[in-house]
Amino acid sequence: MIQPQTIVKITDNSGAKTGRVFKVLGSSKKRYARIGDLVVLSVQTAEPRKQVKKKDVLRAVVVRTKQKQRRKDGSYISFDDNAVVIVEKGKKEPIAGRIFGPIPREIADLGYQKVISLAPEVI
Repeated sequence: MIQPQTIVKITDNSGAKTGRVFKVLGSSKKRYARIGDLVVLSVQTAEPRKQVKKKDVLRAVVVRTKQKQRRKDGSYISFDDNAVVIVEKGKKEPIAGRIFGPIPREIADLGYQKVISLAPEVI
């Protein structure tokens, strides 16, 4: 579960390394984000001379959480870190050209086909 004030790893090559979530999108009462949810975050650390700078406010989709999430077949999936991929504001496409680490297949069901195609491993 990702909530406001959570520090997340940014798992693409946009230049940002970590970010702090300050809003979970979807409803005014929505407290927690799970895999596939959109969040608004502020970049905390970033590489120099890249596309994204420190203090930028961006939208991102959650691709990995430490919290276990149940799949339709009854199994559970969890990861070692909380990670997001930065996406364009109006679209469901990442701003970066590469994505690092495994991505769950639930992301494809939610319409993020470009994220799945860039991922090195789909679990």
